[in-house]
Amino acid sequence: RAQAHEPLLSALRTALPDGAARGAKVLVPGAGLGRLAWEIARLGFVAQGCEFSYFMLIASNFILNRLQDAGSVTVHPWVLQTCNVARTHEQLRACVVPDTPPWELPDDANFSMCAGDFLEVYREQNSVWDAVVTCFFIDTAHDISAYMRRISELLLPGGVWVNIGPLVWHYHDMAGELSVELSWDELRLLIVDVGFVIEVEEWRQCTYTRNAASLYQMTYNCIFFVARWQGERKPDAPA
Repeated sequence: RAQAHEPLLSALRTALPDGAARGAKVLVPGAGLGRLAWEIARLGFVAQGCEFSYFMLIASNFILNRLQDAGSVTVHPWVLQTCNVARTHEQLRACVVPDTPPWELPDDANFSMCAGDFLEVYREQNSVWDAVVTCFFIDTAHDISAYMRRISELLLPGGVWVNIGPLVWHYHDMAGELSVELSWDELRLLIVDVGFVIEVEEWRQCTYTRNAASLYQMTYNCIFFVARWQGERKPDAPA
């Protein structure tokens, strides 16, 4: 989370300096278990996470809504990983979930989760959100232009799109699935052509669901950007 979430939270505070005070609305599509959206709400923003995966939603509901009476639970997430183990006790080590009690949000915090496909759930909304924050999400698109179009429709003029993540393009090797696979250079051109102004553009290294004690480690070189919506689509922008 320090690698992926902290840059997003810091960029959000910088891009919308008065956002928390005025209750700016922030949407987090592909929210997973909801931790990032929860952190944004804790800062004072009105935050909503959107998630499509039924399995993620079950786990999110359990953590956010069902654990308060029992408190955190202890799990052993690496016990079945039998390869690349240096020491047996590292394979058996425990992990407390969640590490921060989600029910300790301030009383005036505004946090919600929405179930469904990001492209479908918000299709009737226009110029509603002050920010859209995407974390390891944009490469889940069949066609990234659909995501960009929806994000531009959802943002208020002057709103920001804050992103971090790789470009794995999840459908690239799935038979029968549409998959438009762009390089960052190509994607950057599309973002600008749609009508965004890129204010921040950096490469950051992030891990994903990592076992820190494993002998095998993988790191993504992620594109991190902040793009501000100018309020209208260019005439020749992708439809």
